[in-house]
Amino acid sequence: MAGRRRCPLAPRRARGQFAGTIDRQDPSTMSDSFDVIVIGAGPGGYVCAIRAAQLGMKVACVEKRDTLGGTCLNIGCIPSKALLQSSEAFEETKHKFADHGILVDGVKLDLARMQARKGEVVSANVKGVEFLFKKNKITWLKGAGKITAPGKVEVAGQSYDAKHIVIATGSDSAPLRGVEVDEKQIVTSTGALELEKVPGHMVVIGGGVIGLELGSVWRRLGAEVTVVEYLDRLAPGMDAETAKQFERVLTKQGFKFKLKSKVTAAAKSAEGVTLTVEPAAGGAAEEIKADVVLLAIGRRAYTDGLGLAEIGVELDERGRVKTDGHFATNVPGIYAIGDVIAGAMLAHKAEDEGVALAEMLAGQAGHVNYNVIPAVVYTWPEIASVGETEEELKARGQAYKTGKFPFMANGRARAMGDTDGFVKILADKETDKVLGVHILGPDAGTLIAEAAIAMEFGASAEDIARTCHAHPTLQEAVKEAALAVDGRALHI
Repeated sequence: MAGRRRCPLAPRRARGQFAGTIDRQDPSTMSDSFDVIVIGAGPGGYVCAIRAAQLGMKVACVEKRDTLGGTCLNIGCIPSKALLQSSEAFEETKHKFADHGILVDGVKLDLARMQARKGEVVSANVKGVEFLFKKNKITWLKGAGKITAPGKVEVAGQSYDAKHIVIATGSDSAPLRGVEVDEKQIVTSTGALELEKVPGHMVVIGGGVIGLELGSVWRRLGAEVTVVEYLDRLAPGMDAETAKQFERVLTKQGFKFKLKSKVTAAAKSAEGVTLTVEPAAGGAAEEIKADVVLLAIGRRAYTDGLGLAEIGVELDERGRVKTDGHFATNVPGIYAIGDVIAGAMLAHKAEDEGVALAEMLAGQAGHVNYNVIPAVVYTWPEIASVGETEEELKARGQAYKTGKFPFMANGRARAMGDTDGFVKILADKETDKVLGVHILGPDAGTLIAEAAIAMEFGASAEDIARTCHAHPTLQEAVKEAALAVDGRALHI
């Protein structure tokens, strides 16, 4: 991850090729010819469509769901955050309000209402995207899209022409041999968002973002939660020290972990699910009984039904669409963005790619700095990171220095009663340039934005340290960590 890797200016098109030349047609008057057809209306696809329309192109977006927004808005990011927020409120009312002198008797869970609220949040968001399509005169082609030839997309039996086709079909839950999903007893994230009662015991297969977030929801609501992870740590890919502390915090909350373990079979019955769990390195198996099993071992690119093999679009060894630095596939006029291509499977990464590609198609310079894409786990406390980890720096022989500051020493965190975790800043030993920031603590997902902006502009730890931060705020922990890089933190 050394250096600043960006999407370069597309050299193949004259600047402003589309500006002032396109008569955008109202979607109420159906046409079969477009400048851009985007397949998939998730964060990458719908944002790409909107930006292309803003730049004067005539745009259609293919979506087979009854609502826009893709996995993220319908069955992913948004509904999971709604349940996370509701479950946090429930747990605070039941277990934390008394510390603030607020006594609430007889707290009860109305899961049906909680689920209904989640649906209301989802509905508002997807309707918002539909409004944006109408505002920007984007045609919604309803149905599954198939690319039948370069420049041609078939939807619901009708063929449409496009100068540019963008594949933005996202990803789907990865399967596991021996574990058959029915979305009732053995669920993916989709089923875990729709449970009608709190399970007595939930086993989560996979210690990554999705499993830990949804496991947190049901633990707060009363479930016993056991996480089975093949590796020897949680949150693979994140800073190892931060992940280890994260494990301690979740254990204190009541999570149980079986690391270096694998699930080899799952037997369903009327009483629940019996899992066969073995050590990853081999050894004697054991059985674990659960009411509900959440399969969350990752996601894979979704390309089913697109007709890519027939038209010769190349995929990589993991089934992702192969692209160059301009998101172009090996077939002229066909592009891909988001989860369906290599890189982090994050909604905001897909959005940035969608904007960059739309601007490239208009002859502008698209920009995505892949070294400064933040990642967040929305448990409580949250865990967030941007840039490189210590393990990555060591692997490439980068000399660096570290600054850490605990939330225990932050006045606002104490006032909130949320003192678990720390901020860690990694900076170049010679130049002091910030190379990575890792935060475990309250509102880490919000705090990481400051670090991302600083890194985008090539800031040093000293730049952050000398920036005045409001008091008393959680952000002061970021400043103190920057001061600690030079060994001069003030409050520890």
